[in-house]
Amino acid sequence: MPDLLVKLYDLPELAPLQMKLEAAGIKLCHPLVFDKRTVVEWVEKEFEREWACECEAAFAKQPITCLIAVQNGALIGFACYDVTCKGFFGPTGVSESARGQGVGKALLLAALHGLAEAGYAYGIIGGAGPVEFYQKAVGAIVIEDSSPGIYRDRLPSRE
Repeated sequence: MPDLLVKLYDLPELAPLQMKLEAAGIKLCHPLVFDKRTVVEWVEKEFEREWACECEAAFAKQPITCLIAVQNGALIGFACYDVTCKGFFGPTGVSESARGQGVGKALLLAALHGLAEAGYAYGIIGGAGPVEFYQKAVGAIVIEDSSPGIYRDRLPSRE
């Protein structure tokens, strides 16, 4: 999966999508430090251990570089940024039952706006899965010869 480049100075506005989600009872926010265990354990259960590790690293930063989506008091999505490498977006995920409502796109936009607010002009989506989604949502551009990119020297999993 290739890495993607995103112009952070030319992002779509988040507010319209956020208002739509709020009307459906979905709230995006930065979790607080006491939410760490709940969020990290949810990410590991719903997705994978490596993503949970990256999520945990987001809690080590100040401000926390993780966003969550919550509906009716339940966690339904997350996105991390500026974790694996400086200026990187991801990992991110939305529970299967909550997909198709715009939660993933809203988390993406909120995280990319967070990178822009931190002073980055460009963001990298590392090892992007649904390339077409990112191209359509934020005008992402494939970085040629970027697969496996930063992920090439990973240690073998002990699972």
